[in-house]
Amino acid sequence: MGSAFWVRRFLLVFGIVFAAIVAAHLLRGHELVYSLKESVLWAMISTNIFITSRIYQSRRGVHCALCKDTPEMQSGS
Repeated sequence: MGSAFWVRRFLLVFGIVFAAIVAAHLLRGHELVYSLKESVLWAMISTNIFITSRIYQSRRGVHCALCKDTPEMQSGS
């Protein structure tokens, strides 16, 4: 898996996490600017942790059964 795969995965995860956190903040009644700032911060932190752990696991040969993000997992189905 090349760097393009990980960049696409990062952007996908970041977008999903960001949207979820913004929605949660807005539902709690926070202002839009505050919600956006906090969401960018926490989405960046959580996405970095997720991607770093997935790269580490991928290099060790541990595949995510839920993600099915490796060629071995895709052809095995």
